[in-house]
Amino acid sequence: MKGISRWSITLALMAVMGLCAATFSEAANIAVLSNQYAPELATDFNAQLTGHTFTGIDVSTTTPTLAELQAYDAVLLFEDGTFSNATNVGNVVAQYANSGHAVILGTFYDQDRSDAGGHGWGALESIDPNTTDTVGCSYTANAINAASIVAHPLTTGVTSLFSGPTGYSGGNQAKPGSVVLANWTNLNELGNPDPAIAYRITGNACVIHIGIIPHYGLLGTYGVDFGGDFYQVWQNASDYAVGGCQAVVAAPVPAMTDWGMMTFVLLAGSASVFMLRRKTRRA
Repeated sequence: MKGISRWSITLALMAVMGLCAATFSEAANIAVLSNQYAPELATDFNAQLTGHTFTGIDVSTTTPTLAELQAYDAVLLFEDGTFSNATNVGNVVAQYANSGHAVILGTFYDQDRSDAGGHGWGALESIDPNTTDTVGCSYTANAINAASIVAHPLTTGVTSLFSGPTGYSGGNQAKPGSVVLANWTNLNELGNPDPAIAYRITGNACVIHIGIIPHYGLLGTYGVDFGGDFYQVWQNASDYAVGGCQAVVAAPVPAMTDWGMMTFVLLAGSASVFMLRRKTRRA
């Protein structure tokens, strides 16, 4: 084996053993809660978004327990049509958020808020980023105000977003203390900026509100009824949520296990000893 040093062999062994001991990070699991379209939206997002697995849960008449929700890394909650079980769902989702898991809200969540005359979302209304503008979704064509976009993980790659003639967007009023990262071009019914992307942190709870329906892909045609960076917005929200509202979680990448790290350290130490002995002999 002339021409191949012991150091080269050691490095090769370290690389091979490290790779063998490595494993791939699993995709984050996100629960999709709604009284309608939950399974269908999960299917759409599994096809359109990367790095996460979405599971639809119909909450029209049943409420998942906190333990059941805690099996997921984040929750996406929306509705299509008001429903009487909203209060129960809101209470358990609030418990989930207060336990340190992020929650994403999408239109038509606003329509069941108590200030819009809905059934109310219980404790969730005390930690969500927005109230309604007393009306809710405007049903008017709208587009994000590009000049209002603030650089943030929730707006990465987002330069445009619109809802067409159906106008399934808007109708919110940011609470004091909430962080608004982008507004719609149209003002809300109160004559104030209408938040398109906002979030709020209250204690351990992080709640993100995207002011457009997440299930536009099921109800309309991209480029006509909705468009721009629609899926990028929901990708960002999902990434930020599973990162605990602190860091964006990328698609699965190799991650060293504890055994892999121990192997690497032991091999690195052995290599260091070998090099020291070699230098001592030469001296």
